[in-house]
Amino acid sequence: MNPRTGDTTVGAGSESERAGGPTGGMEAADPASSNDVARLAGGLAHEIKNPLSTISLNLELLAEDLAEPQSSRDRRMLQRVKVLQRACTSLNEILEDFLKFVRLRPFEWARVDLNDVVREFIEVFTPQARGQQVELSPHLDPDLPAVRLDAALFRQVLWNLGLNALQAMPGGGVLELQTHRGEGCVRLDLIDNGTGMDAAVLARIFEPFFSTKRNGTGLGLPSVKKIVNDHGGTVAVASVPGKGTRFTIVLPAAAE
Repeated sequence: MNPRTGDTTVGAGSESERAGGPTGGMEAADPASSNDVARLAGGLAHEIKNPLSTISLNLELLAEDLAEPQSSRDRRMLQRVKVLQRACTSLNEILEDFLKFVRLRPFEWARVDLNDVVREFIEVFTPQARGQQVELSPHLDPDLPAVRLDAALFRQVLWNLGLNALQAMPGGGVLELQTHRGEGCVRLDLIDNGTGMDAAVLARIFEPFFSTKRNGTGLGLPSVKKIVNDHGGTVAVASVPGKGTRFTIVLPAAAE
C-alpha cells in the first residue's frame, strides 16, 4: 500500500531550494571553510584506515594460525580474533561511508534524462531485489525535461534508497519508481510497502550516524540528502508504520 494518506512527512530543503539550480536558491556556508573541514575529516579518516588495514591483516594471519585449534585456549583465542575481525570490518564500512559523505572530488555535470538514469539503476539493482523477493515497478513519465546531474553521484542516491527499501521489506514486497514532470522541475518518487517508520525515527533519519539497523553506519540517508541538495534539489519522506514509505526527490529542470 502506498503511504499517501495518514502519513508523517519530513522534508530536507526549502521552497526556495526547489526553484534553484545546482547552485541556486540555497544559503550556502563559506565554501572555503566547508572544504577545509571536509578535507581535514577525509584526511583523518584515511589516517585511521591505514593502521586499521595493518590490524586487519595481522588478525587474518592470527586466524590462519589458529584455524585448527589444539586446545580450549586456542579455541577461545580464535573466537576473540573473530570478534576483533568483525569490529574491524564494521569500522572500515563506517570509514568508507564517511569518505563518500565528505566527497571532495569536483562535480561532473551533464545534461541527462532522469528516466535513463532510473532505468540503468533498475537494470543493475534488479538481481539484488529479486534475491529478496522485491519487485521493482517503474512508472516513468515519457515527457520529462532534462536535468543537470552528476550521474555517478545520483546513482549513489538511488542505490542508498534502494537498499533502504530492501531492508524495510525483509519478507519481500514492491518498490515503485515514479517520475513526474513538474513546473520547472522533475520529481522522482520511490515508494515501498515495507515496515514504515514512526514519527520519532522519521524526525532523525537525515542525521549523520543515526541508524535503527544493528550494523548500519547512519550515513546512507544523510548522503542522499547532501547529494540531492548539492544538485539544487530537495528530498522529502512520508511514512506510515506497517504500510510503507515514500521518498520524493525534486530536481530543477535544466536550462534550455
